[in-house]
Amino acid sequence: MTGYALDSWPDTDQIYAALDALVRAPLRPLTEPARERIARWFDESCPRSRELTDAAKEVIPGGVQHNLAFNHPFPIAIARAAGAMLWDVDDNEYIDFLQAGGPTLLGTNHPSIRTAVNTVLDEVGPATGLFHEYEYKLAAEISRHMPAVEMFRMLGSGTEGVMAAIRLARVHTEKQHIIKIGGAYHGWSDQMVFGLRIPGTGAMEAAGIPSECLAFTQEVPPNDLTAVADQLEANVALGGTAAIIVEPIGPESGTRPVTADYNAGLRALCDSYQTLLIFDEVVSGFRMGLGGAQGFFDVAADLTVFGKCVAGGYPGAGGLGGRADIMTRLAAGLSGSGPRAFVGGTLSANPLSCAAGYHAIVEMERTDAPRLAGAAGKRLSDGLARIISDNALPYVAYGLGSIVHLQTSGVLLLDIDDIDQLLQVDARKHMMEEMGAALTAHGMITLAGSRLYCSMADTDEVIDEALNRFETVLTSTAPLSI
Repeated sequence: MTGYALDSWPDTDQIYAALDALVRAPLRPLTEPARERIARWFDESCPRSRELTDAAKEVIPGGVQHNLAFNHPFPIAIARAAGAMLWDVDDNEYIDFLQAGGPTLLGTNHPSIRTAVNTVLDEVGPATGLFHEYEYKLAAEISRHMPAVEMFRMLGSGTEGVMAAIRLARVHTEKQHIIKIGGAYHGWSDQMVFGLRIPGTGAMEAAGIPSECLAFTQEVPPNDLTAVADQLEANVALGGTAAIIVEPIGPESGTRPVTADYNAGLRALCDSYQTLLIFDEVVSGFRMGLGGAQGFFDVAADLTVFGKCVAGGYPGAGGLGGRADIMTRLAAGLSGSGPRAFVGGTLSANPLSCAAGYHAIVEMERTDAPRLAGAAGKRLSDGLARIISDNALPYVAYGLGSIVHLQTSGVLLLDIDDIDQLLQVDARKHMMEEMGAALTAHGMITLAGSRLYCSMADTDEVIDEALNRFETVLTSTAPLSI
């Protein structure tokens, strides 16, 4: 299989056995001396970051605008970025395993994209409200690479892409119910704040959302095709199911990875019940390969949601693609026939975002970036697994191409129906935050210390240096009974 970030899907039975052992084992957090060293590093090395984010709390709720920016014990303020590296306002250098939450497969602030964006900015500015050539060029590139995308509509975010997909599915099928796979994040629209992070949590995080907004959202456990089939059958008497929405690599970027045949099973069930299959490829789109997870698994979704990846990490980016007969119901203006799904967005498909996305995809194809980033991810995940094995640590590391998972506390893997595990949520969450802080203090920016996105800028030298730092952190721990 050429052009993809990995040659074969990992043994998920083995991964789940290791994860199950992790959540059943006593915590192994940082030792007290290690905690003290980390706290001292933040105090001594990051005074300007602390000063800025403390001041920001006066005018920004919590001091940051997005969860990705939160860092324990306080957020780090970034001043410069290039390739595999970041520098903060105190001039500390970090290896960037966040990569803006995943979309910058070429490495952050890639010069070829920056040059193209600057040219557009000089020529036309950020937006005119009218059509620009790059809208067409970007849509054509996405359609050329993504097997199941015949037409593409640019939007402002992944959340908007999900909202449009659900509305479009209901218009096309004339059905109402939406089935989502528990634990996945599909944006923050009212109807999708349900079953987040840990399967079975239902409306636990839906504060401020009227229950009526969730009336047609249903949750089924990950990797359970029988549960999907049962819910589809139950919905027949309720008017049917408009769509199933799924992250095709597994909830939370594969924190609970799908089994190898899961997506094909979903496709077959959707066909049997005349239900649309929606792939949320906000993370897997282009990162798994330019054909996305749908290309890797050879499973065609009816609709595909995109996020920041369609603009190479530049802002104002998201979208929806899919079958032409469905997508035409999104036609703007007076085009199309029959009921239409209304979708707006004045700055969607602005020239800057479309130019960035087009040139990012062209450069990814030219450099074979998904495969290069996947090779870096494999070197990193293999190295982490060796560190864990050599030091008899209870942690779990595995790679899904350029997406690397490092589970030390297992907080997102807990079973909500197991009261003993549920009582450990706070302690395990705090441990995850402390591990993330330790990695930061050792010059590595990650997503909560448990998820790492590699890019093609991660050379062997970068990965090997990172592994030396990981070993220092991971061996600064001791068992703790809870």
